[in-house]
Amino acid sequence: EVQLEESGGGLVQAGGSLTLSCAASEFTFDDYGFGWFRQADGKEREGVSCIFNEDGSADYAESVKGRFTISRDSAKNTVYLQMNSLNPEDTAIYYCAAVAQFTSRRYYTDSCFTDWEYDYWGQGTQVTVSS
Repeated sequence: EVQLEESGGGLVQAGGSLTLSCAASEFTFDDYGFGWFRQADGKEREGVSCIFNEDGSADYAESVKGRFTISRDSAKNTVYLQMNSLNPEDTAIYYCAAVAQFTSRRYYTDSCFTDWEYDYWGQGTQVTVSS
């Protein structure tokens, strides 16, 4: 059974940093595309970042560009989201998602920020940024 498990969330002051991890198991890691999403209270889930194994490139939502960095470690079957300069608007539950064979942007019907493109989801990790 495919499993994704996020960790690294917590409480941090505005301006601080956190690194989220997404440990993947029971599938061939390099054959999957990965994305990070978040959902704040009362808001819809939104795409934050995604990474493409084919060329190592990544996309970022405008709201996090320049502050967040996504990366992946195939040896550890883990995807990371480094989050810097956090602000209270970043408070949300953060989810890791995976989709089989989507190793490039061209495989996505819409975009890598569209949640229905993904097959598998983690349980989420809470990030709270205090002002």
